[in-house]
Amino acid sequence: MSETTERPTWTPRPGKALVLRTSDAQRRAHGGFQWPETGPVEAPDWDPTPACGHGLHGLLWGAGAASLLSWDRDAVWQVVEVDVIDVVDLGGDKVKFPRGVVVWSGDGAVAGALVSLHAPAGTRVHRGTATAGDGGTATAGDGGTATAGDGGTATAGENGLIAITHYDGAKGRYRRLYGIVGQDGIEPNIAYRVEGGRFVVATGGEA
Repeated sequence: MSETTERPTWTPRPGKALVLRTSDAQRRAHGGFQWPETGPVEAPDWDPTPACGHGLHGLLWGAGAASLLSWDRDAVWQVVEVDVIDVVDLGGDKVKFPRGVVVWSGDGAVAGALVSLHAPAGTRVHRGTATAGDGGTATAGDGGTATAGDGGTATAGENGLIAITHYDGAKGRYRRLYGIVGQDGIEPNIAYRVEGGRFVVATGGEA
C-alpha cells in the first residue's frame, strides 16, 4: 500500500477528467506494467482501437464495472488525471487512454471520495470498503465493497460489491465469491452468506 497519508486534492481544468483504477501492492497492473505513486504515466504500446489492451485502463469518473477493480485488502487505488479527448470507451465497463498524471495512490475510500467530489452529478462512483474476518459481518454503502471471511456475511448498497471467502470442499481450498449489487439477483442492503458455493440471504436478510 502507498505510504501517502495526506488527503489528496485536485483542481478541475477544462478538458480534464479523473479515472479511478487499482493496482497490486507494488502498483503493478495486469501484465506487470509499473505505475508511479504520483506523476506522469504513459502507455508504451498505445493503440486507440476500442478494444482492451494497448493503453492504460480504468473507470472514467469512477463509474463502470466494479469487477474490473481489485478489491484485495492490499490493492492500491489510484486517481489519474486524463485528457478527455484521449479517452476511448470500452463498452461502458471501462476506458483506456494513452497517458495521464497520477494524482494520488492509496486507500480506496479516499480515492473514491476524491473522484466523487468532482464527478458529474448522478455518477455512481465505486468507493469505500468494509472488511470483516472469519464469521464476521461487513457492511458497505452505495458504491462500496464489503468483504467477509469464511462463514461471514456481507452487505453493500446500490452499485456495490460483496466478496465472501468460503471453503471449497471439492477443490480442497478456500475461494472468494464475488457478487455485484444489481446483478444475478444480488440486492442492495441485503446481508448475504455463501452456502454451497453460491450467495444466499443470511438469517435476518435486510441489513
